[in-house]
Amino acid sequence: MSSSPWLVVGLGNPGPEYAATRHNVGFLVTDLLADQIGAKLARHKRGHALAAEGKFGMPGSMTHLVLVEPLSFMNESGGPVKAIMGFYGVEPERLIVVHDELDIPFTTIRVKLGGGDNGHNGLKSIRKALGTGDFYRVRVGIGRPPGRQDPADYVLKPFASAERADLAEVVQRSADAVESLMTDGLDITQNRFNTGPA
Repeated sequence: MSSSPWLVVGLGNPGPEYAATRHNVGFLVTDLLADQIGAKLARHKRGHALAAEGKFGMPGSMTHLVLVEPLSFMNESGGPVKAIMGFYGVEPERLIVVHDELDIPFTTIRVKLGGGDNGHNGLKSIRKALGTGDFYRVRVGIGRPPGRQDPADYVLKPFASAERADLAEVVQRSADAVESLMTDGLDITQNRFNTGPA
């Protein structure tokens, strides 16, 4: 068992103008996880990112994790992630990236290990910086844009009012999936959370 912590990275864009957008759902998940472990995200001394360190679980079997939100824009997420991984001595197999996913319907999540970036600039930047895509992903479905709306425009829009009614549950389930990955492993987590329409 590795002695290094788990690194959980929520992807998004910094700044209040992006806070409520679909592209920032990764930040919503890491914010919730920070609340759940009683930690506060603050500027990290090494990487250009907010970070919070803590533990969860039962006494005697506590899991050490570091939550990270890059302060770079989405397409430059790789640099901050690599820097903080180096600081804590974290290998890619202890990295979980939480991100929005256009090709999954809203309210659906998917957990996987490895794969391509599927056009997601945050994943692309991390894969390039690390030289590998072999890390865990919690993919939070946001669905495809309606009609002819440009996907690049769609992801930077706030969740619709009808979506906001379900958003808290989606974020909670995504946070639960992160915890499950760290404690129960990939197979159990996929069986538990990879349900619903693909």
